[in-house]
Amino acid sequence: MKAQESYPIDVAAIREDFPILARKVGGDVTTPGEGEGDTEPLVYLDNAATSQTPKRVVESIVDYYYGYNANVHRGIHQLSQEASVAYEEAHDRVADFIGAEGREEIVFTKNTTEAMNLVAYAWGLNELGPGDRVVLTEMEHHASLVTWQQLAKKTGAEVKYIRVDDEGRLDMEHAKELIDESTKMVSTVHVSNTLGTINPVDELADMAHEVGAYIFVDGAQSVPTRPVDVGDIDADFFAFSGHKMLGPTGIGVLYGKEGVLEDMEPYLYGGDMIRRVTYEDATWEDLPWKFEAGTPNIAQGIGLHAAIDYLDDIGMENVQRHEELLAEYAYDRLSEFDDITIYGPPGDDRGGLVAFNLDSVHAHDLSSILNDYAVAIRAGDHCTQPLHDKLGAAASARASFYVYNTREEVDALVEAVGQARELFA
Repeated sequence: MKAQESYPIDVAAIREDFPILARKVGGDVTTPGEGEGDTEPLVYLDNAATSQTPKRVVESIVDYYYGYNANVHRGIHQLSQEASVAYEEAHDRVADFIGAEGREEIVFTKNTTEAMNLVAYAWGLNELGPGDRVVLTEMEHHASLVTWQQLAKKTGAEVKYIRVDDEGRLDMEHAKELIDESTKMVSTVHVSNTLGTINPVDELADMAHEVGAYIFVDGAQSVPTRPVDVGDIDADFFAFSGHKMLGPTGIGVLYGKEGVLEDMEPYLYGGDMIRRVTYEDATWEDLPWKFEAGTPNIAQGIGLHAAIDYLDDIGMENVQRHEELLAEYAYDRLSEFDDITIYGPPGDDRGGLVAFNLDSVHAHDLSSILNDYAVAIRAGDHCTQPLHDKLGAAASARASFYVYNTREEVDALVEAVGQARELFA
């Protein structure tokens, strides 16, 4: 069985780069950081929400603040020029990492949610109207679902949803029915943050383009965990967040095909995105700065560059193999319990997460018990309330894995779940 293979990466060496993984927990939560009462070694399995940050990334941010802290694109002095070069090179690094043509196609945002809203309002408000259709999937994150839902209300467009079948996969025949000549946008999650489903986004892109529609791919759970090439997918838009891929919070990425971005109006107005201003009108800066109004998240962009370097040193194929190995192992171990429901495809065909429920125990209660055993997971609807309604679950518990996790940590999860079963028996 694949889950019994040796690790494809040196997990022990990687863990040394993450000081937080050595801390103990269990004490007073009102006092951040390890302190009196923290006695249990942390088992961190909440990576689909936020990954931890290696020393190299933290040091890159410290280097910026200690060595060349200045605003970008505003000064002739040396510090400003150094900061501008580093910030621009971060765009270049992202472009190379995801297969974009260049920095012109890489817009830095706060997160995936802001990237989604940028396209919805900068493109959708001008392009959608009555009779137009936006096609989503039933497994969309609220960042996509709510954004397009509310934009449709403003424009008079309609939103349709591709069905999810009993195994947690998209019904592609239904997708063919929905993506018709009235469709202007298809927006789909690449890897489901609840089901772990890996969607055939290249097929959906072909369907969209056949009818003249754009496709927006939510890559928040895919870019951190597997090789992604936006050119191979033929995505018109693609978004992801730095904090799920070893980077800092407050930095996200919107990829857009250069020609599409050129035709879009700005979403925010202000400093750095303008070329010329008069009392009567204004013109816009070149891409990508046209969509980056005001002082950007400079340090976070530099930190994202460092995070990508770290992941590339591991190798994204290795990252994918490692997290899929752990997901399959967790799926198999949790399947040993006859009173646990696991959502999504089989363990050997999913991304690196497992969402589940223990019969007669609310996910929040289960998570609280696991916390007593120092196991950190996510409990709730994972920003997919409509999907949970479809599943007939108010919430679910989710364990998600990354490059520093081990089979022993999965065993700790399973043991803690077993303790919870006894407690609620």
